[in-house]
Amino acid sequence: MRQTFQKERGIIDTMPTLATATRPLTVAGLFAGIGGVELGLQAAGMETKLLCEWWEPAQAVLQHRFPDTPLHGDIQTLQSLPDVDIVTAGFPCTDLSQAGRTEGIHGKASGMVKHLFELLQDASPRWVVIENVRNMLSLDRGTAMEYLVGEFERLGYTWAYRLVDSRFTGVPQRRQRVIFVASRTEDPRTVLFADNTEERSESDYKDDAFGFYWTEGNTGLGWAKDALPTLKGGSGLGIPSSPAVWVPGAGVGRSIVTPLIEDAEAMQGFPRDWTKAALEVARPGTRWKLVGNAVTVGVSEWLGRRLQAPGDYDETGELILPKGMKWPTAAWGNVDGRWDVPVGLWPEQREYQHLLDIMNPDTAVPLSLRATAGFHKRLLKSRLRYPEDFSTALKDHADYMQGLVRTA
Repeated sequence: MRQTFQKERGIIDTMPTLATATRPLTVAGLFAGIGGVELGLQAAGMETKLLCEWWEPAQAVLQHRFPDTPLHGDIQTLQSLPDVDIVTAGFPCTDLSQAGRTEGIHGKASGMVKHLFELLQDASPRWVVIENVRNMLSLDRGTAMEYLVGEFERLGYTWAYRLVDSRFTGVPQRRQRVIFVASRTEDPRTVLFADNTEERSESDYKDDAFGFYWTEGNTGLGWAKDALPTLKGGSGLGIPSSPAVWVPGAGVGRSIVTPLIEDAEAMQGFPRDWTKAALEVARPGTRWKLVGNAVTVGVSEWLGRRLQAPGDYDETGELILPKGMKWPTAAWGNVDGRWDVPVGLWPEQREYQHLLDIMNPDTAVPLSLRATAGFHKRLLKSRLRYPEDFSTALKDHADYMQGLVRTA
């Protein structure tokens, strides 16, 4: 299948020979954040040659965790890319995310991706990798995706993307993200579509813990069984915050809690205390934004393994013309056309870490009285469906926290 693709596109076979196959692929990480992409690619055997990140707290983390890798502070002043195999660009989702400003791909933050395309005009990486939020498939009637694929096509790239759920890596966090791969010389379908499996059945998840977002309650809950909802860099209130967890079997005062930041790091696949260095330059709450903006390490590790060893894929798919439409959850294309791809959100199904295997409700932080009462009030006024026991647990927790205030 890969040879057919190359013949059609007039591409010379560039698969590594036996002599070069053992050479680690090299990486330049743009919009690097706290290094979730690069850490996963390193776990797959790759070597990071450059990091680029502007935000000081994230820089502090990168300098601590990647001390031997050059760090450039601003993509706007980066003159050129080093000679690397892979360029990664998890550009800001601020203007694309439902929790952000939704100003679109040309917003002040998300619009910074234009500098990637400027740099690629004079660079020849084998692969380009982008990661971003699911909302960019539908925001502004698909404008963001149309811009991205149009720029890659203008530069002579073939592209493919796939929506994946981080739970396939075994972490208890329901996190759906678009992984986008493009190349001038390779077939990105051999990377993104070679793996596909069924999502876990509902019975595989335990019913001893349920994640939700206490900042919601009017139109949604962010409800997740045996998992956290998506860790976010911001919220509807405009602040970085943790989700909450209902633990039905815990006693009053321990049944409505928030995970520790170290728990959140683990649920993104990082070692605990990965972001601790940020405390040198920022407040503790900043760590939630850093972790919420990161790429799940296991996702990039899976991607790295496939970048090094592409596989076969099912060529079934239909031609799409998505201008002004919501884009499908997986697709590929080039200047000759665009096709959807019938794959799911789970490339693999790794051993699952249950939520209470990672966070301990006895050491977690009880949700505050104000947060609990506000969420419960919004929930009661809404038309949302939720377990009655959950509402009771919220009321009991609010009463308990109120009692602590009275006795303080």
